[in-house]
Amino acid sequence: MASLFMLSCKAFLLMILCSSFNHFFFVTSTEFEVGGDGGWVLPKSRNHEMYNQWASQNRFKVDDTVHFKYKKDSVLVVTAEEYDKCHSARPVFFSNNGATVFKLDKPGLFYFISGVAGHCERGQKMIIKVLEPETAPPLSSKENTTTVSSHKSGAVEMAAISSPISVLFMVSFFGLLFI
Repeated sequence: MASLFMLSCKAFLLMILCSSFNHFFFVTSTEFEVGGDGGWVLPKSRNHEMYNQWASQNRFKVDDTVHFKYKKDSVLVVTAEEYDKCHSARPVFFSNNGATVFKLDKPGLFYFISGVAGHCERGQKMIIKVLEPETAPPLSSKENTTTVSSHKSGAVEMAAISSPISVLFMVSFFGLLFI
Protein backbone atom coordinates (compact mmCIF):
# COMPACT_ATOMS: atom_id res chain seq x y z
CA MET A 1 0.00 0.00 0.00
CA ALA A 2 2.85 2.38 0.90
CA SER A 3 4.57 1.73 -2.46
CA LEU A 4 1.34 2.57 -4.29
CA PHE A 5 1.17 5.84 -2.37
CA MET A 6 4.81 6.63 -3.25
CA LEU A 7 4.16 5.84 -6.90
CA SER A 8 1.13 8.17 -6.87
CA CYS A 9 3.20 10.96 -5.30
CA LYS A 10 5.95 10.53 -7.90
CA ALA A 11 3.44 10.60 -10.74
CA PHE A 12 1.80 13.71 -9.31
CA LEU A 13 5.15 15.51 -8.91
CA LEU A 14 6.19 14.54 -12.43
CA MET A 15 2.92 15.93 -13.76
CA ILE A 16 3.48 19.23 -11.91
CA LEU A 17 7.06 19.42 -13.16
CA CYS A 18 6.01 18.84 -16.78
CA SER A 19 3.24 21.42 -16.61
CA SER A 20 5.66 23.92 -15.03
CA PHE A 21 8.07 23.51 -17.92
CA ASN A 22 5.25 23.91 -20.43
CA HIS A 23 3.76 26.95 -18.70
CA PHE A 24 6.96 28.87 -18.01
CA PHE A 25 9.29 27.99 -20.85
CA PHE A 26 7.10 27.80 -23.93
CA VAL A 27 5.51 30.80 -25.52
CA THR A 28 1.88 30.26 -26.29
CA SER A 29 -0.02 31.90 -29.07
CA THR A 30 -3.70 32.70 -29.39
CA GLU A 31 -6.08 32.38 -32.31
CA PHE A 32 -8.59 35.22 -32.47
CA GLU A 33 -11.93 34.91 -34.27
CA VAL A 34 -12.22 38.18 -36.18
CA GLY A 35 -15.48 39.91 -35.30
CA GLY A 36 -16.38 37.30 -32.70
CA ASP A 37 -19.41 35.13 -33.52
CA GLY A 38 -20.44 37.38 -36.41
CA GLY A 39 -17.23 36.77 -38.35
CA TRP A 40 -15.86 38.85 -41.23
CA VAL A 41 -19.05 40.31 -42.68
CA LEU A 42 -20.24 43.62 -44.03
CA PRO A 43 -21.35 45.72 -41.02
CA LYS A 44 -25.15 45.96 -40.94
CA SER A 45 -25.16 49.38 -39.32
CA ARG A 46 -23.37 52.57 -40.23
CA ASN A 47 -20.64 51.64 -37.74
CA HIS A 48 -17.56 52.00 -39.93
CA GLU A 49 -15.31 51.29 -36.94
CA MET A 50 -16.86 47.93 -35.96
CA TYR A 51 -13.74 45.85 -36.67
CA ASN A 52 -11.33 48.42 -35.26
CA GLN A 53 -13.39 48.48 -32.07
CA TRP A 54 -13.19 44.68 -31.92
CA ALA A 55 -9.42 44.78 -32.51
CA SER A 56 -8.90 47.44 -29.83
CA GLN A 57 -10.50 45.13 -27.24
CA ASN A 58 -7.82 42.47 -27.81
CA ARG A 59 -4.09 42.31 -27.17
CA PHE A 60 -2.21 40.78 -30.08
CA LYS A 61 1.27 39.31 -29.72
CA VAL A 62 3.79 38.06 -32.26
CA ASP A 63 2.82 34.53 -33.43
CA ASP A 64 -0.88 34.99 -32.62
CA THR A 65 -3.25 34.26 -35.49
CA VAL A 66 -6.45 35.90 -36.66
CA HIS A 67 -9.16 33.68 -38.12
CA PHE A 68 -11.54 35.24 -40.64
CA LYS A 69 -14.82 33.36 -41.24
CA TYR A 70 -16.83 34.56 -44.22
CA LYS A 71 -18.92 33.59 -47.25
CA LYS A 72 -18.45 35.02 -50.75
CA ASP A 73 -15.83 37.54 -49.62
CA SER A 74 -12.07 37.83 -49.24
CA VAL A 75 -9.35 39.14 -46.94
CA LEU A 76 -6.48 41.32 -48.05
CA VAL A 77 -3.51 42.53 -46.04
CA VAL A 78 -2.51 45.90 -47.47
CA THR A 79 -0.34 48.94 -46.81
CA ALA A 80 -1.55 51.91 -44.75
CA GLU A 81 -2.06 53.96 -47.94
CA GLU A 82 -4.11 51.19 -49.59
CA TYR A 83 -6.15 50.81 -46.38
CA ASP A 84 -7.04 54.52 -46.50
CA LYS A 85 -8.00 54.26 -50.19
CA CYS A 86 -9.90 50.97 -49.66
CA HIS A 87 -8.20 49.54 -52.74
CA SER A 88 -5.16 47.42 -53.49
CA ALA A 89 -3.82 46.27 -56.84
CA ARG A 90 -1.00 44.32 -55.16
CA PRO A 91 -1.96 43.21 -51.63
CA VAL A 92 0.68 41.87 -49.25
CA PHE A 93 -1.63 38.86 -48.69
CA PHE A 94 -4.86 37.66 -50.32
CA SER A 95 -7.25 34.84 -49.42
CA ASN A 96 -10.80 33.98 -50.39
CA ASN A 97 -11.22 30.44 -49.02
CA GLY A 98 -13.96 31.28 -46.47
CA ALA A 99 -11.82 30.46 -43.43
CA THR A 100 -8.60 32.44 -43.62
CA VAL A 101 -6.04 32.15 -40.84
CA PHE A 102 -3.35 34.84 -40.86
CA LYS A 103 -0.29 34.69 -38.59
CA LEU A 104 0.82 37.96 -37.01
CA ASP A 105 4.54 37.35 -37.48
CA LYS A 106 6.04 40.66 -36.35
CA PRO A 107 5.25 43.61 -34.10
CA GLY A 108 3.59 46.64 -35.63
CA LEU A 109 0.45 47.47 -37.56
CA PHE A 110 -1.39 45.11 -39.93
CA TYR A 111 -4.04 46.54 -42.27
CA PHE A 112 -6.90 44.29 -43.43
CA ILE A 113 -9.63 45.06 -45.97
CA SER A 114 -12.34 43.14 -47.77
CA GLY A 115 -11.62 42.51 -51.42
CA VAL A 116 -15.28 42.80 -52.49
CA ALA A 117 -16.07 46.11 -54.19
CA GLY A 118 -17.73 48.56 -51.80
CA HIS A 119 -17.30 46.48 -48.63
CA CYS A 120 -14.22 48.31 -47.34
CA GLU A 121 -15.87 51.70 -47.87
CA ARG A 122 -18.84 50.48 -45.80
CA GLY A 123 -16.63 49.48 -42.84
CA GLN A 124 -15.28 46.01 -43.58
CA LYS A 125 -11.70 46.91 -42.75
CA MET A 126 -9.50 46.64 -39.70
CA ILE A 127 -6.14 47.67 -38.24
CA ILE A 128 -4.45 45.31 -35.80
CA LYS A 129 -1.57 46.47 -33.62
CA VAL A 130 0.81 43.66 -32.62
CA LEU A 131 2.70 44.41 -29.43
CA GLU A 132 6.47 44.28 -29.14
CA PRO A 133 7.64 41.07 -27.43
CA GLU A 134 8.16 41.54 -23.72
CA THR A 135 11.78 41.48 -22.69
CA ALA A 136 13.14 41.58 -19.20
CA PRO A 137 15.00 44.81 -18.44
CA PRO A 138 18.74 44.29 -18.09
CA LEU A 139 19.89 43.80 -14.52
CA SER A 140 22.16 46.49 -13.17
CA SER A 141 25.10 45.49 -10.99
CA LYS A 142 23.10 46.77 -8.02
CA GLU A 143 20.24 44.35 -8.80
CA ASN A 144 22.53 41.35 -9.33
CA THR A 145 23.51 41.13 -5.69
CA THR A 146 21.34 40.16 -2.79
CA THR A 147 20.41 43.28 -0.90
CA VAL A 148 19.27 43.38 2.68
CA SER A 149 18.27 46.73 4.11
CA SER A 150 15.85 47.79 6.74
CA HIS A 151 13.32 50.54 6.60
CA LYS A 152 11.39 52.37 9.30
CA SER A 153 8.47 50.01 8.68
CA GLY A 154 10.65 47.01 9.49
CA ALA A 155 10.36 45.62 5.97
CA VAL A 156 13.37 43.86 4.52
CA GLU A 157 14.31 44.15 0.84
CA MET A 158 15.77 41.05 -0.75
CA ALA A 159 16.64 40.10 -4.30
CA ALA A 160 13.89 37.87 -5.67
CA ILE A 161 14.31 34.60 -7.48
CA SER A 162 12.09 34.32 -10.51
CA SER A 163 8.85 32.40 -10.13
CA PRO A 164 9.55 29.59 -12.63
CA ILE A 165 12.90 28.82 -11.05
CA SER A 166 11.36 28.78 -7.58
CA VAL A 167 8.62 26.37 -8.64
CA LEU A 168 11.06 24.05 -10.39
CA PHE A 169 13.39 24.08 -7.40
CA MET A 170 10.58 23.20 -4.98
CA VAL A 171 9.17 20.44 -7.19
CA SER A 172 12.64 18.96 -7.73
CA PHE A 173 13.45 19.11 -4.03
CA PHE A 174 10.21 17.43 -2.95
CA GLY A 175 10.58 14.93 -5.78
CA LEU A 176 13.95 13.86 -4.42
CA LEU A 177 12.40 13.23 -1.01
CA PHE A 178 10.08 10.61 -2.49
CA ILE A 179 12.58 8.80 -4.71
